[in-house]
Amino acid sequence: MGRVITLLGLLIVTVVLGLIGYSYSGLMRPETREISQPVVLDVD
Repeated sequence: MGRVITLLGLLIVTVVLGLIGYSYSGLMRPETREISQPVVLDVD
C-alpha cells in the first residue's frame, strides 16, 4: 500500500510541475487584438 501512495504522490507532483512548466513556456498566451468602438456622449 505504501508503494501505491508513493507512486500516486510522485505522479501528482509530476503533473503539477508539468502544468507549471507549460504555463510558463508561453504556449498559453491569450489571443490579443485591438477593438475600437465609437462612443456617443449625450452632452447638453
